[in-house]
Amino acid sequence: MKKFKIREAVEKDSESILNLIKELAAFEKEPDEVSLTIEELAKDGFGIKPKFKCFVAESKKKIVGIALFYPCYSSWKGASWHLEDLIVTKSFRGLGIGFSLLKKFIEFANSTNVRRIQWVVLDWNLEAINFYKKFGASTFDNWKITQMDDKAIDTFINNQ
Repeated sequence: MKKFKIREAVEKDSESILNLIKELAAFEKEPDEVSLTIEELAKDGFGIKPKFKCFVAESKKKIVGIALFYPCYSSWKGASWHLEDLIVTKSFRGLGIGFSLLKKFIEFANSTNVRRIQWVVLDWNLEAINFYKKFGASTFDNWKITQMDDKAIDTFINNQ
């Protein structure tokens, strides 16, 4: 019997969501990189024009996992969804929560008739890579993620 439930996140979940994001950042060896605030998260996810959707896993009224995702567009496939974070707090891993969150996300994406969903996984996180591959996902070694943070954006803008 499952000792957790999956539901759509609501604004009052913002603090718990942010705490899980910070836990993931620490796991990914980047604990100081999270600059997002609870207020920003609440506004961006639950304001007038939400920028993301989120499912939460809840056990005994405590949020123990999240799947946070947003719409994107593929010039090859059309409307798509990007899974930004799939997180289960360490003490609740191995109970099927990650699978349940992934399943809920995939079912949601399928209900919107997209041709593609995507996410990123660190190359050293073999446990996650194997987890995703087990369900038919592909990882690409020949594609490199390219990003600019706020400092790089400012530098670019101010030097052109």
